Amino acid sequence: MSDPVFLPRDGRFFATELARGPWDPTAQHGGAPAALLMRAFEQLPASDRLSIARVTYEFLRPVPLGELEVGAEVVRPGRRVQLLEASLSAPGGLEVVRARALQVRAADPDVRRTTLTPPVAGPEQGRENDFEPRHRPMFAPDAIEVRFIEGTFRGEGPSTAWFRLRGPLVAGEETSPLQRLAAAGDFGNGISAALPWGEYLFINPDLTLYIERAPVGDWICLESQTIIAPEGIGTAESVLYDELGRVGKATQALLVAPLRGGPGATSDGRP
Repeated sequence: MSDPVFLPRDGRFFATELARGPWDPTAQHGGAPAALLMRAFEQLPASDRLSIARVTYEFLRPVPLGELEVGAEVVRPGRRVQLLEASLSAPGGLEVVRARALQVRAADPDVRRTTLTPPVAGPEQGRENDFEPRHRPMFAPDAIEVRFIEGTFRGEGPSTAWFRLRGPLVAGEETSPLQRLAAAGDFGNGISAALPWGEYLFINPDLTLYIERAPVGDWICLESQTIIAPEGIGTAESVLYDELGRVGKATQALLVAPLRGGPGATSDGRP
């Protein structure tokens, strides 16, 4: 089992190198803070009938490794609908991620009409990913195991892959199903690149998760596609599954730009 991604310290959290992302060796992958803020939402008071239906994250600045402070609150309480807000701040109080979650009362059993359709293939049929990061350790593949069903990390076009946290999100805690979903949900743009990795960056300054039901098991599957509209912007869309079937979807807006210095150059990952 891998080491934890975050260490709790006197009410704050220390992001280890396992949180590192692909664009900047000093910054986190979006899945790490997304999962940490999901944890904060889950700890807020709520009725037993309320479920988190949507979470939108705004990545305001690169999220640094090291010490972080989390804040969360209920901004609109309710028995059937409840609105939550959370933020993640670096030392000095600089806000780096802002998130909003919507909790909705679960549908009654007699009106649930959709039959679960499992993904085409399970994680045991997947193959190891081909991603070779420039810096180690990194969120994927060191904190997250990735198995591809279709496509590759370094390829271009739609892909389907399974994701599993190798260790706990927070030291000394069991990672919840929704935290695992959030950790995986930010990989859509990374596995469905529409442009060469060595020539362009395609960073997502946001992530929205729609959660139709809580996932079960350790594995989360993303069926992802990136679209770059003519004279428009890029978006990545993912359908999310567990081994029983669909659990929701994820959307990302993308900042698409040439890497500094032209093809083959590296980027500091900052918009």
